[in-house]
Amino acid sequence: MYADRYGKTGIKPGSLSVAIGLNGAILAALIFSAPEIITQVDPIFEGRNIPLPDPPPIEPIKKIEPKIEPKLTQPVVERPFIPDTIMPRSADMTELVGTTSLDPGVPEGTATGTGPAPYVPVHIPTLTGATRDSRYANAFQPIYPPAERRAGNEGRVVVRVLIGTDGRVKQVEKVSAASDAFFEVTERQALNKWRFKPATRDGVPQESWQILSVSFRLDEDG
Repeated sequence: MYADRYGKTGIKPGSLSVAIGLNGAILAALIFSAPEIITQVDPIFEGRNIPLPDPPPIEPIKKIEPKIEPKLTQPVVERPFIPDTIMPRSADMTELVGTTSLDPGVPEGTATGTGPAPYVPVHIPTLTGATRDSRYANAFQPIYPPAERRAGNEGRVVVRVLIGTDGRVKQVEKVSAASDAFFEVTERQALNKWRFKPATRDGVPQESWQILSVSFRLDEDG
């Protein structure tokens, strides 16, 4: 019965009209309210330029210089000048005159004027010191001073003597002495009785100095 009254849909015609009217009213309200919503938009969106903060300054790119390692150089050492030949000269040197030539027509030892300088050998002299002459060994000990013997004194004398080329004592110097009496008898004995084989230089007699000592002992006095 209701289907015949309201049709097959079962919806009343009056209710449908009311629904359509309500929808239209809502749609109209939305249309009229849209301008008000748009006018309330933030002014920054109205086409104005938005100021931006200044960008930070850009630092210039620093140029990296390549690191150059210092070159190690050896210090320059100045060497002293050394001559090619050092030949000391003295009165005892024997010089070889000229050079030896391989030419059979030139006598040996004749200076040719060419070639290296002649070789000069260095002579080292042969020296020998003075020694006591054994033939006069018993004359070496001086006599005991009588005053020192009576007093029971003993002592020692050290003297420096100059021996001549003939082997005799030419000069006596006191180094030390237990008493003047001991030195006096020693000096007298040395000048008068002491004999030596003189020092030599390449076999030639030479004067020389020598230090000798003399002891005085009562138990050794003859």
